[in-house]
Amino acid sequence: MIGAKRAASIFFLTHPYRLVCNVDMDAKQSDLTRQKLLQAAFCEIHRRGFQAASIVNILADTGLTKGALYHYFPTKQALGLAVIEEVVGERLNGLVFKPLRDSERPVETLLEIIANVSRRVDAEYIRLGCPLNNLMQEMSPLDEAFKLQLNAVLTAWQKAAEDALERGRQQGALRPEVDTKAAALFIVSAWEGCIGIAKNLQSLETFSLCMKQLHDYVVWLMVSPSK
Repeated sequence: MIGAKRAASIFFLTHPYRLVCNVDMDAKQSDLTRQKLLQAAFCEIHRRGFQAASIVNILADTGLTKGALYHYFPTKQALGLAVIEEVVGERLNGLVFKPLRDSERPVETLLEIIANVSRRVDAEYIRLGCPLNNLMQEMSPLDEAFKLQLNAVLTAWQKAAEDALERGRQQGALRPEVDTKAAALFIVSAWEGCIGIAKNLQSLETFSLCMKQLHDYVVWLMVSPSK
């Protein structure tokens, strides 16, 4: 279990963004320490949920002291909120939001993203579920700050999908009568629902079948090719 966490941390910390030259060494070390704590906290929360997440386990995985943790995150709540914004939100930004924003053919890119996620998700991810959805279910009813932070990520996801669909309609790729705001809400809700049902059934096949239907829905929104 610790090995898996360390592997995830190594992947995160060796992302190309982290390999920037000519950075002040003290600042760089401080940034790496903070990111190690965030990644270890993410793994712990993903496995156990926020309330059951253990600070002891997070520190054991990073090799850092409690003082180092509280230097960056004065409370467990602050750590959890940072995980939502800087790990969960940033991963979705890299996977979904930015590719949609940058695409010249956003509807096709949305289809590619859905297909790629369906192929890349493995049994371990299905066992644990979506980090965003897990935290929404666990913490939104209990903590207003968590609810607001989670809503911010969810809203960004819906906005990215809506903007992509709207640009697709302007390009003539989408049927003109499509309500892009409602369609974007449905896409995000269906995506999260696919993961939630697959987690409950512990079935990778269920996730693949569900995401295939979501893919077909987006295709249905598109203008039919001329015969």
